[in-house]
Amino acid sequence: MTAIRLLLVDDDPLVRAGLSLMMGGADDIEIVGEAADGAEAETLVDRTRPDVVLMDIRMPTVDGLTATERLRAREDAPQVVVLTTFHADEQVLRALRVGAAGFVLKDTPPAEILAAVRRVAAGDPVLSPAVTRQLMRHAVGTEADTRRTRARERLAALNDREREVAVAVGRGLANAAIATGLFMSIATVKTHVSRILAKLDLDNRVQIALLAYDAGLLEEEQEER
Repeated sequence: MTAIRLLLVDDDPLVRAGLSLMMGGADDIEIVGEAADGAEAETLVDRTRPDVVLMDIRMPTVDGLTATERLRAREDAPQVVVLTTFHADEQVLRALRVGAAGFVLKDTPPAEILAAVRRVAAGDPVLSPAVTRQLMRHAVGTEADTRRTRARERLAALNDREREVAVAVGRGLANAAIATGLFMSIATVKTHVSRILAKLDLDNRVQIALLAYDAGLLEEEQEER
């Protein structure tokens, strides 16, 4: 089994040391480097080619948000998991919008952080439905109307079935649950998700969820029930 190549990024050397000790003990994870800020992280990504970057947000020089956006814009981009001390933070939300695959709290139990890295490496986002709803509620603000209009314009590219899948993703459902609810196979769900990502030029399911929420699709679904 090929080990997951992991880069640790945090400006606190004690946090890095703790993460390295914790993550390095797993047989399926290889720590390929440690960085103290976003600029150093970009350099190390070029040198070490990690599969996953565990990225702190608040750092000097180049913060985690900027670094995440730059890394995710690359052709062969690593997955990024954001490290934070807050459940619903505007910067976390922005990181998800530019392509982070999810986030973990710094006080998360070690086993859960390991599980998050493994899930992201496998292509799955790290957001529970409850946390997704909390973050998306946090996104509502003065720009809500403009965001809704833009989101609906983008979602117009989807057909009816893809739209249903997008709503289900927005609810935080896994592929198996979507397949059961929409009476299709898991393989078909995966195909629809891939088409949605391609049509809307999105990086992952988290961004589908955010776009569905911005467009008001989740509210409409609740009203129809």
